[in-house]
Amino acid sequence: MITTKKSNWLVPFALILLSIVPMLAGAVRLFQICNAAPVTSENLRFMTAPLPVVMHIISSVIYSILGAFQFSDSFRQNHPIWHRTSGKWLIPLGLISALSGIWMTLFYVRPQIDGALIVANFDDQNLFVIRLVVGVAMCCFIFLGLAAIRKRNFPQHRAWMIRAYALALGAGTQVFTHIPWFVFPYLQSELTRTICMGAGWVINALIAEWVIFRKNGIANT
Repeated sequence: MITTKKSNWLVPFALILLSIVPMLAGAVRLFQICNAAPVTSENLRFMTAPLPVVMHIISSVIYSILGAFQFSDSFRQNHPIWHRTSGKWLIPLGLISALSGIWMTLFYVRPQIDGALIVANFDDQNLFVIRLVVGVAMCCFIFLGLAAIRKRNFPQHRAWMIRAYALALGAGTQVFTHIPWFVFPYLQSELTRTICMGAGWVINALIAEWVIFRKNGIANT
């Protein structure tokens, strides 16, 4: 007699919920591009070179949604074919998301007004470097996960893919780390902007390591 475990939808639901705000922001950006919205100093870089941001938004949204269901052990066990099929999509989607993010970091010009940087931007060189490190790290994690699954090393594959997904969901966590930024405008500066952005990725990375440690501990019991 074959038995199946009851799927746990709580974790996928929470992960998708975490991605809602970035998804909505991406949808607004796509709407502006598709409808040829008026060009402003803020959206000039997106309107003049829309392909990278369109690729980034679409790949990130699909990656976030598909990847969320990989965190339900029971769902994966009950639907092994779905798990393998979606996994084949997650690898290129994750790479597109990371590489397009790197491209935008390197080549999109920061918005300017009369030659002066917009004060509300607050993106300094430290954040520039952090974004590059995160993008490169995400690509490396995905390739390491792919190499692990080719060797049938399932624990290592799972660990690397969890790390990659955690970095991809940084934008969702950054919604919360930016709360002090919006509540207390006097705190706004390049330093606090970098801290708020970096904190989102750091928190996700720490949670990913905790999840990996917990899963390895359960597997060894």
